[in-house]
Amino acid sequence: MSSRCKELAAMHEENSVANKRLNGVFDLAQSVKAYREGYITFSAMASNEEVILNAPHQPHPNSLEAFGHVLQDIKHAIIHSRRDWDKHEPKMWSRASGISDQELVDFTLEKDLVVVRSAPVSYGTIILGKIRIPAINDDEGEGFIHVRIHDPPNRGTEDVKFHSIFTDEGNKNADGQATTWRAVQTKDTPLEFFNE
Repeated sequence: MSSRCKELAAMHEENSVANKRLNGVFDLAQSVKAYREGYITFSAMASNEEVILNAPHQPHPNSLEAFGHVLQDIKHAIIHSRRDWDKHEPKMWSRASGISDQELVDFTLEKDLVVVRSAPVSYGTIILGKIRIPAINDDEGEGFIHVRIHDPPNRGTEDVKFHSIFTDEGNKNADGQATTWRAVQTKDTPLEFFNE
């Protein structure tokens, strides 16, 4: 590689780092503005009312890196969640019935992490991801799971933590009991904040 190419590559890397910092500053500024205007309050745990997610978008390299640090945790949690739910409410993972654990977690971030969103919180950044499960393609279409991870402040992505998988217990009856269960989402299910 010529010295000019190396110089251009270094400049590109510096610009990428600067853009990440600017995006983080912009996100923080939005949160501070919302806090000052009374739209959110900061607490030890985030809630739906306090989290201002950015618009859904394709993952950038930093999102892929963050999810990559917890990929094995995500796959383990998927298998554990299905086994646990199958004991008391098999409808939760019904779209994955007949699929082996191996097939269920046979996805890659580069191909199957299709949408991400993030929001700054007082204790770092919440990152949501929509991951396609290639083995699921039924009468509802492709299957996806929604994952939440957390990136604490000031350390890069090496301290990213897996938080949870969205398991929707919906359509509550008069007694407050769920009547529908869904861990595998459709393509059209919006990637929204969840606190599980």
